[in-house]
Amino acid sequence: MKVLVTGGAGYIGSTISAALEEHGHTPVVLDSLITGRRQFVGDRIFYEADIADNAALSQVFKDHPDIHCTIHCAALIVVPDSMERPYNYYRENVAKSLELFKALPDLGCHRVVFSSSASIYDVVEGFMVTESSPLKPLSPYARTKYMMEMVLQDFSEAYDLKAIALRYFNPIGADPKLRTGLQDRNPTHILGRLVKVALGQLPEFQITGVDWPTRDGTGIRDYIHVWDLAQAHVRAVERFDTAIAGAGDSGSYGVINLGTGNGVTVREFVDAFQKVYGAKINHSEAPARPGDVAGAFANADRARDLLGWTTKLTIEDGISDSLRWGQIRDSILGDA
Repeated sequence: MKVLVTGGAGYIGSTISAALEEHGHTPVVLDSLITGRRQFVGDRIFYEADIADNAALSQVFKDHPDIHCTIHCAALIVVPDSMERPYNYYRENVAKSLELFKALPDLGCHRVVFSSSASIYDVVEGFMVTESSPLKPLSPYARTKYMMEMVLQDFSEAYDLKAIALRYFNPIGADPKLRTGLQDRNPTHILGRLVKVALGQLPEFQITGVDWPTRDGTGIRDYIHVWDLAQAHVRAVERFDTAIAGAGDSGSYGVINLGTGNGVTVREFVDAFQKVYGAKINHSEAPARPGDVAGAFANADRARDLLGWTTKLTIEDGISDSLRWGQIRDSILGDA
């Protein structure tokens, strides 16, 4: 089947596109290339356009009326940046998604798989969250994800649209075949920065936040390999109609957590990185960044039951793949 992938030239969207192809599907990529990379598109069907460009969307569906589902990945995603530039995040993530979601059913596409975020959850005792856990997004980035979920829920009740929101935790790693990886030369994610230290591109890694109420004071996260994450999106497309029936009360909108089910602290992650890398990494401690939270990890039972999906790859796999990608990134993307 054909699947429209917005943001399909980005880190996660391009990996999802590769996974779709390996399962026999055809991704149709829509990306403005603001943060995505043309190199990640390869020879896939590609439209360079904004998600709120109605003329471009109309052309996509005129050319491909058989698109079965839209996977919506396009978004700005950096928490500290969202604290400094909230307008950009609400414009790009909310206002433009609003136009996309309204246009899709009018163009004949009635299924949406939305790449949401576990950053919308409140901190709970024990840090494990289910889909019914309380929500408390604390950064403009997280609030944009929450707002987009609310929009989809309301639209699914008012229009001929069904949507599954996949709330996922911290993606790590790269495409195991090294077709794609983190495209940002200056990543803010923990693994991206550790790799830069290992490659001599940064002097040290900063552990930001050491007084959270966790077992060692550092933030706790559920680190999921990006290839596992991509497989879950494929499953959500393939099992959409049956999954939506079990993912929510309305039968037209539902939420599914994606994660390993294991919480790992930042200190534990640094230790794992050093073991895979085979050497100590210079690191120091610093205050938490604006918008940071203690964290959470997933109860992923619903994903197992409805999608038939569980993670297969380990943190060590993610670290190894990221190190391999870091060594070839510049040869593929240059200095961009």
